[in-house]
Amino acid sequence: MAQEQGHLTVQDRDGVTVVEFAERKILEELTIREIEAELMDLVSETAGIKLVLNFTNVGHFSSAALGTLNKLFELVRQKSGRMILTGISPRIMDVFEITNLRKRFEIRNTVADALTEF
Repeated sequence: MAQEQGHLTVQDRDGVTVVEFAERKILEELTIREIEAELMDLVSETAGIKLVLNFTNVGHFSSAALGTLNKLFELVRQKSGRMILTGISPRIMDVFEITNLRKRFEIRNTVADALTEF
């Protein structure tokens, strides 16, 4: 059962936490801070979290939001978890390539692809 938490929809799928973004554009500083707080709370609550972030609904993504992903990635690692990104549009993938973050994150095409990794 999916739970809406502010800017996110969170669902447990056989022990994997799947997060979907409600926002089409993640550009505003306030929105990014709120999303960051929601994600950090979610990860802080669960040691060894298996996390999938689904970007299917996201069309625009700022560089400040990349900073949030980096912080989240570090927290997931500290908590002995794993994070996979899915549904990234070509436009957003270009940002990952340009910033060389493509190599840092595990990225799969779909949530189903990511779930098979766990």
